[in-house]
Amino acid sequence: MVLYSVTVNVGDDIHEDWIQWMREVHVPEVMNTGCFAMHKIMRLKEPQQDGHTYSFQYYCESHEKLNEYQSVHAPALRADVENRYANKFVAFRTILDIIE
Repeated sequence: MVLYSVTVNVGDDIHEDWIQWMREVHVPEVMNTGCFAMHKIMRLKEPQQDGHTYSFQYYCESHEKLNEYQSVHAPALRADVENRYANKFVAFRTILDIIE
């Protein structure tokens, strides 16, 4: 199994709107691609000086499914987030192999 983790820091000024949109629109759209078996949303416990930090963790059965997501689905989904919240967040992505 593969873990695709997206860590996002979002500003205070859009935080409430952003997290609601992520939960109600973006994450369901990601899951509807059929590339992931499950997901979790986590919030960094320690408060940040600048905004709020979340980890969106998507669990994938194989690297092939993750590659499908990244090549077929991710560009449009990322564009949606960028268009809605341009220059209001910072994100980085990590891919991990789950060994246990």
